[in-house]
Amino acid sequence: MLDSPARLCAVGRLGLGPRADVAFDRIAVLVERLIDAPVSLVTVITADRQFLPGQVGMPEPFAADREMPITHSLSRHVVQAGRMLVVEDIRADPAMRDNPAVHDVGAISFAGVPLTDSDGQVLGTLAVMDREPRTWTASEIALLVDLGEVCSSELRLRIAREIADEARRAAESAHDQLTLLGELTETLSATMDIDEALGRLGRMVAGRLADWCVVALAEPSGAVRHVSAAHFDPAYAEDAERLARLAADAPRDMKAMLAAVQRAAGPVRRDAADPASLRRRTSTGEIAEIAERLGFDSYLITPITAPVGRRSVGALMLVNGAGRGVFGAAEEGTAVEIGRRAGQAVDNSRLYGRQRHVAEVLQHSMLPQLPDIPGIELHARYLPAQIGAAVGGDWYDAFVQPDGSVMLAVGDVSGHDIEAAATMGQVRNLVRGDAYGRDDEPGPLLSQLDRALHGLSMPAAATAVLVRLRPDESGYELTFANAGHPPPVLLRPDGEVEVWWEDPEPLLGLVPRDDRSTHRRRVLPGSTLLLYTDGLVEQPAALIDEGIRRIRTVLEDGAAMPLDDLCGQILGTVTRRDDDIAVLVIRLS
Repeated sequence: MLDSPARLCAVGRLGLGPRADVAFDRIAVLVERLIDAPVSLVTVITADRQFLPGQVGMPEPFAADREMPITHSLSRHVVQAGRMLVVEDIRADPAMRDNPAVHDVGAISFAGVPLTDSDGQVLGTLAVMDREPRTWTASEIALLVDLGEVCSSELRLRIAREIADEARRAAESAHDQLTLLGELTETLSATMDIDEALGRLGRMVAGRLADWCVVALAEPSGAVRHVSAAHFDPAYAEDAERLARLAADAPRDMKAMLAAVQRAAGPVRRDAADPASLRRRTSTGEIAEIAERLGFDSYLITPITAPVGRRSVGALMLVNGAGRGVFGAAEEGTAVEIGRRAGQAVDNSRLYGRQRHVAEVLQHSMLPQLPDIPGIELHARYLPAQIGAAVGGDWYDAFVQPDGSVMLAVGDVSGHDIEAAATMGQVRNLVRGDAYGRDDEPGPLLSQLDRALHGLSMPAAATAVLVRLRPDESGYELTFANAGHPPPVLLRPDGEVEVWWEDPEPLLGLVPRDDRSTHRRRVLPGSTLLLYTDGLVEQPAALIDEGIRRIRTVLEDGAAMPLDDLCGQILGTVTRRDDDIAVLVIRLS
């Protein structure tokens, strides 16, 4: 009866421990005055303790401690019997005469009425004791029963209030956990870098679902791929990072944890964790030392589960210190859902990585090998957008004509997918096939390309810059045409930078135009020409002029730089890569 789970749950909801309670002390004083008993008690009884939230007349140390062992409790007999008990002489009562309270408290006579909750469970007593034999009168018993009802009503009110608070906290927790899941989904989908995603996951969970956590991920081969740890308190950040490093350097320990989760085929929860057991299961004692420092009183391990085949690919370990308490069913359910969503993110990342690799190989296979040309140094880069399929419509090209002139081209077919890349390959080949062996200037060549796109019914809209470079005795004659593309930029030998703005002409593939312009420039040896696509200079909510200003600054500061380094500096001006970038840098000697 004393250890009934339902009764102990109700006692726990009262929150009455070894301390005085003003309301129950007043009732004890009232009972003492009205019944004229030397000892008056309001008791609440757990499985092994009797608390005294209200008392008058108890000797020390019980009066100060407000508790006593269950062995000293006379009221426990009321709880066990489930009814009022009245004893004139405890020394003559077979059930009570050996109770240590006879000697330690001086209790000789006793009367106690049960205090009950709304379900009739006895939680404690309102009791009186005397230090000599006593016959309790009917009026005294009636008064004790009435005041016991007052105490029971107060207990029931407090339990109802706590149940309401629990419901409110549960609703808030459910809302918080739903919010966490929503934010987590957004975070996991915001990056395809799975190490970054799992690190963010840990930082989001720590403090909201647990005091701290460890996230581990395995490769399909079984090797440990990722370990990260996070604590809600920034003061423990270094400890968490150190623990993650130690765990990553102890793959056998992490494999054992992952294997345990796989065997369990579900979450593993321990409400009473012991750092000593962790010390036995890890290859280095420092892991256990750090865990104890972070707080290792309860934990919950849930698998990170891939959606296909429901296979476990990792584990999320949530840990609480003593202050936060144990994990409940709600936290377990949320943790399982986090593991499921993290598993989907892992699968998506791996699939994306495979697709991105294929796309990058495809993209680079469609871009040309730059020729070796005496007196002209060429360097090119292609960078895919950081989102999407890592393949798009940007391209560059350079080839030598039979007459010794050099054709240079940079273009951008609209789109960021396989179709755009395929169209780009066709447009680039059309440029080569149409221009090679002909003396036409870039303007007429782009007009012919426009006619070909329409005549062949190619669904392309593209920008392009086409340049013909002819060496002569004093340098180079350069002619170019621009179809809706960002302007070429020239770094002169004297360090000045020219941006070749011209009146804009329409994109290729929209409306055929027979009179595209050709522009002429004299270029001196020692100059550097930059051709590029709009991903280099266009940023959301910013003018293209700002992007061109950035590359001007790089060119002015990097005139003496090796071409490869200069190209890297130019690409470094891009703060975010929402679009593909193709860059062709030409240095003339």
